[in-house]
Amino acid sequence: MSICLRRREFIAGLGGAAAWPLAARAQQRSALPVIGYLNGAQEQATATVQAGFRKGLSDMGYTEGRNVAIAMRATAQIDQLPALAAELVQRQVAVIYAAAPANVARAAKAATATIPIVFLNGGDPVRLGLVASIARPGGNVTGVMNYVSTLVAKRLEQVRELVPQGATIGILTNPDNLASAATMSDVTAAARSIGQKIIVLKASTPDEIDAAFVAAAQQGVGALLVDAVGLLFFSRSNQILALAARYRIPASYGTPGFAEAGGLMSYSDDRFESQRQAGIYVGRILKGEKPGDLPVMQPSKFEFIINLKTAKALGLTVPPTLFVQANKVIE
Repeated sequence: MSICLRRREFIAGLGGAAAWPLAARAQQRSALPVIGYLNGAQEQATATVQAGFRKGLSDMGYTEGRNVAIAMRATAQIDQLPALAAELVQRQVAVIYAAAPANVARAAKAATATIPIVFLNGGDPVRLGLVASIARPGGNVTGVMNYVSTLVAKRLEQVRELVPQGATIGILTNPDNLASAATMSDVTAAARSIGQKIIVLKASTPDEIDAAFVAAAQQGVGALLVDAVGLLFFSRSNQILALAARYRIPASYGTPGFAEAGGLMSYSDDRFESQRQAGIYVGRILKGEKPGDLPVMQPSKFEFIINLKTAKALGLTVPPTLFVQANKVIE
């Protein structure tokens, strides 16, 4: 029976039908707003990292299952992101949270110009075309940067303390990642400023990761920086860690999960705090604020982790200058 007919019945005085539109409105009021969580890396799907995002939502008064729902869509394959983003748009979620590399936010933005988007990713969001400016993003996108140029310079400085003076340092990067160009520009500038020789090792597939480590060993690379951005490196973390151990190459990573899983060391933004800030932004948007009016946030807290067990396996003595900088030492 149509809604129009039921309304006519109501008007005609059929009181039993009057309960239907009232019940429908009550059901609409009770429906929870849905956050579309578009996830572009395996590490971002872990309970530890998600805890920061959920804490930010909680700070804004939102708890999953009580007054908000979360629809998770995750993949480590760049070519699958557009379809997952389109699925969330079709579901008409209230806001999309685009976590991890810039490709995720780009896919979300391509899928909708109206649903608010909050990103958490590395790289310059202005250069990547995500926002008009850091202070005034405009449009339907804002978020949290988890990368600044000082990060890569600091990682280069840290790894130099572990290798003999004059040793070559490599950087492993995936040119398919949108934010890799900025990383390469920053590391090249940092190396030039201190007279450090570096070589660039490019890998866009698992086989090319293998080849990159072979090249690093053949060229006598004394230490390696693994680019912090990219779905491939997140999804192939076990492969990268195993290769670094096999070729006995000290490596620095841009995410804490690598060091916690056996990598030598990591230096990054405080991932819990960055996720919490993103959760706060999602909560503010659910309360009615516009993403274009919320400035892109930049990291202010950083975390340095040293895996002492791995250092010993590599025959390295970690200097006291590094120990005093560490937020966490894994023994």
